[in-house]
Amino acid sequence: MAQNVIFTNQVATAIQELLAARPHNMVVWIADTNTRRLMPTAEHPVITIDAGEEHKTLDAVCQVWDQLNALHATRHTLVINVGGGMVTDLGGFAASTYKRGLRFINVPTTLLGAVDAAVGGKTGFNCHGLKNEIGTFAPATDVIISTRFFDTLPPRELKSGFAEVVKHALLSDHEQLMQLLEHDLDAPIDHDTLLPQLQASVGVKQAIVARDPLEQGERQALNLGHTVGHALESLTMQRGRPVPHGYAVAWGLVVETVLSHLRLGFPSTDVHRVAQFVREQYGAMGITCDDYDVLIDTMRRDKKSVNGEIACVLLASCGDYRIAQQVSPDEVRTALDIARDMMGE
Repeated sequence: MAQNVIFTNQVATAIQELLAARPHNMVVWIADTNTRRLMPTAEHPVITIDAGEEHKTLDAVCQVWDQLNALHATRHTLVINVGGGMVTDLGGFAASTYKRGLRFINVPTTLLGAVDAAVGGKTGFNCHGLKNEIGTFAPATDVIISTRFFDTLPPRELKSGFAEVVKHALLSDHEQLMQLLEHDLDAPIDHDTLLPQLQASVGVKQAIVARDPLEQGERQALNLGHTVGHALESLTMQRGRPVPHGYAVAWGLVVETVLSHLRLGFPSTDVHRVAQFVREQYGAMGITCDDYDVLIDTMRRDKKSVNGEIACVLLASCGDYRIAQQVSPDEVRTALDIARDMMGE
């Protein structure tokens, strides 16, 4: 089912219009503890879950199910997920599985959630140390994307989301990529400029998802940077020093563009430009060669892996992507070495 994605900075009006258009017997909001503090007193019940990626668990899903049951939610109940990607992923999963599926609306409050998690129909939670290991394909009926929420975000969270915007440019347009890599992420948000940029970025994802909604082929392109990125993210979680998802993706983009250059001749000038941007905005990966075996083992267990082989999305050039490219551990080690050198580690 195609998602209705609304780009507006008049969020309250958009929600009221959707509630009038979507038949329901009850509205239930789902928010995390951070978002809940920013919400006005709601006329509808609010299910609050603990904030943080470490709480994106089955226990949290069960908590949502229990509260939906206590509220006597039915198949006609409408859920509104308000928060970052953790909330839209977990809230969407809980809604999509409760009574075999409740309709839900996503209102992402982070840049990362707006360009990634809230759109495309993937839901899920983390399991056994792996990102989104359990989940469903269940699109929100509607997604409301606004830049107004971003004024409350720390620069770290804004940068996390911007990594996905860069990824979409790598998958689509070289000129757009070069413009984005000149972006000053520490400057005040220009809402009139950022909202159309988000619309263009989300449009790249929507077009790919429309052609392959269940990720049987082309949609895997949206995992660019994620095979390495998820491994790096898992490593930081194991160390008890988790980084925002987008930081790990940004590092993963550097490593996977290096792999793309080695395998497919992706232009070295673009590899260096991406690496320079990531080094300046996201800092170093903070790994050594002693971490390679752990990272490679995690990559072998990635959802895209087949028979324990490491699979990445690689680029011949911007917009010319190749999915399910099997790379050897030695190639990964070489790419990590080169990326660390380019990042000044």
